[in-house]
Amino acid sequence: MSELRTAFEKAAVEAKALTKMPSNNKLLKLYALYKQGTTGDVTGERPSPMDFVNAAKYDAWKEITGTAPEDAMQQYIDLVEKLKE
Repeated sequence: MSELRTAFEKAAVEAKALTKMPSNNKLLKLYALYKQGTTGDVTGERPSPMDFVNAAKYDAWKEITGTAPEDAMQQYIDLVEKLKE
């Protein structure tokens, strides 16, 4: 397993254990970076606007379409480190 992947998985565990709840925008950014790092570009149709949570998640992920998975993983790690401070 690559060093980046190991650090990414460690950051994912740490993100779940944050003592202070991040803002909704930070949570959406974490979600989008995690999905981009693990799955790649968003696929499928956007959820109904009435499905507020899933539509917001989809939009956040769509915003970073084209970001290389390795870059998304590093950005995720960096964001988790910042949130831990």
